[in-house]
Amino acid sequence: MRRRCTKKEGPQSLGRSRGGFSTKIHLATDALGNTLRFILTGGECNDITQAQALVEGFTAEFVIADKGYDSEAFVLQLKARDAEAVIPSRATNKVQREIDAYLYKERHLIENQIGKLKQFRRVFSRFDKLAKNYLSFIYFASSVVWLR
Repeated sequence: MRRRCTKKEGPQSLGRSRGGFSTKIHLATDALGNTLRFILTGGECNDITQAQALVEGFTAEFVIADKGYDSEAFVLQLKARDAEAVIPSRATNKVQREIDAYLYKERHLIENQIGKLKQFRRVFSRFDKLAKNYLSFIYFASSVVWLR
């Protein structure tokens, strides 16, 4: 009698982008750069589609993000929650939004966190087929980084 392994079925969060198949890791951090939330999407997915889910349930004075999260609807939603959006406008916008350059420099904490996560080989090379397995290792790697 032959045993068969279970089929790996479920969402994979893989998408085709310029470099081939890839996965985007969207993350929210606190003011110290500690990770609070991760969301995985396919590589072709726009950043703004995950913006609401990233900030949902958090209270913040400032929301610092890059140009990928520039949307009038998102900025108005942040203002309604009494949070200031520190998101630069895209070059194609007719009206450029003024941002606090000093606060925007703090966005490097997010980039640093992604760099620390990519020190783990399993994160940057994506060996896991299923998104839930990949996301669980990202949480594990983030907790190891947090404990260092």
